[in-house]
Parts: sequence; structure tokens; C-alpha cells
Amino acid sequence: QVQLVESGGGEVQPGGSLRLSCAVSGSIFSANTMGWYRQAPGKQRVLVATISSGGVTDYADSVKGRFTISRDNAKNTVYLQMGSLKPEDTAVYYCKLYGRFIGYWGQGTQVTVSS
Repeated sequence: QVQLVESGGGEVQPGGSLRLSCAVSGSIFSANTMGWYRQAPGKQRVLVATISSGGVTDYADSVKGRFTISRDNAKNTVYLQMGSLKPEDTAVYYCKLYGRFIGYWGQGTQVTVSS
């Protein structure tokens, strides 16, 4: 059974930083592309960043230069380092494992950027 558990969310002031973590169990983590998504209140869930099994990364235009996705295959964990945070980054952040046939999601972690 594949499980993903996010952590690291919280409240931060504009311009601040947070690092999200997503620990994965029940899958060959190193073989899978991983992604971070976010969903703001009343809006659809949108892709923030992805990282392939080989470490190739991609970002939404809205976070390029501010967020960094990385992975530690020894720890079965993917990270999202977020910097220069803005109020519009406020959302529930979810990690996703791109399985061979289906995707697996974590439960989400709330990030609130507010002064």
C-alpha cells in the first residue's frame, strides 16, 4: 500500500521561507516521478513542481526562481523549498507519486502566507 505523508506547512510572513517534506512508503520511490501541487480556497488544484526519477525538475511559472523541488532517494522523501513567499502562495500543498497506472496523493499540508 502506497502512502504519502506531507509535513512542514505553517504560517509565515510575506518574504519568508518554508520547507515541505513528503515521506513515501510502500513504493519503489526512486523509480517514480514526484510532484507538488497546491489548492487555494475555491480554486482547482494546480501543479507546482515535478522531479523525475533522474532528478530533472520542472516548475510552474508562478514559482520559478522561488521554489526548489528535490528528492532524497535514501530517505524516500521529496522536498519543496519555498522562498520569497507571497500571500498568493497560500494553499493546501499536496505531494503526488506518479505511479505506473495511477497517481497517489498525500493528505496535504496547509501553507498560509500572511502579515
